Amino acid sequence: QVQPVESGGGLVQAGESLLLSCATSGLTFGDHGMGWFRRAPGKDREFVATISAPGDRTYVADSVKDRCTISRDNTKNTVYLQMTNLKPEDTAVYYCAVARYNVGTSYPGNYDYWGQGTQVTVSS
Repeated sequence: QVQPVESGGGLVQAGESLLLSCATSGLTFGDHGMGWFRRAPGKDREFVATISAPGDRTYVADSVKDRCTISRDNTKNTVYLQMTNLKPEDTAVYYCAVARYNVGTSYPGNYDYWGQGTQVTVSS
């Protein structure tokens, strides 16, 4: 059974940083692109970033482009999302997802497996 598991969320103050991790089991991790999405209270799910299977291509949403970096370690079956200079509007549940193919996109329909999410709360 494929199971992405996110960790690293928490309560931080504006301007601080967080590193989110997502460990995935049950598949050949290095064959799949990975993505991060988020859902803020009362809002639709929003794409954050994606990374290709070998990790050589990334795409980050314009809204967080200067503050978020996605990376992966295929030896650890883990994808990361480094977030810096956090703002209150970054408050959301962050989800990682496994792409159907070796690259991901901003479209949620291209992802087959989703984690349960990790809460990030940024206070002003």
